[in-house]
Amino acid sequence: MTNLSSLPAEGYCRLSQILGNAQAKPPIPPIIPVARSTWYDGIKAGRFPKPVYLGRSALWKVADIRRLLAEIEKGGLPK
Repeated sequence: MTNLSSLPAEGYCRLSQILGNAQAKPPIPPIIPVARSTWYDGIKAGRFPKPVYLGRSALWKVADIRRLLAEIEKGGLPK
């Protein structure tokens, strides 16, 4: 299900690395295959990690994404 090779070992990642981008060259496969609106709704509901902003760029901690993936593998998307 997940493509962890596209995540850096540590640090931060962009939303396109998490949700994928089929129009990128080469295409970026999704790690968590949900729609962008679902992702932001999940952030508001507390199901998905909040971003860290560097200037206007939203980034997510790789550790938070790996923790989320571990939860998903245990029992599906958090409610």
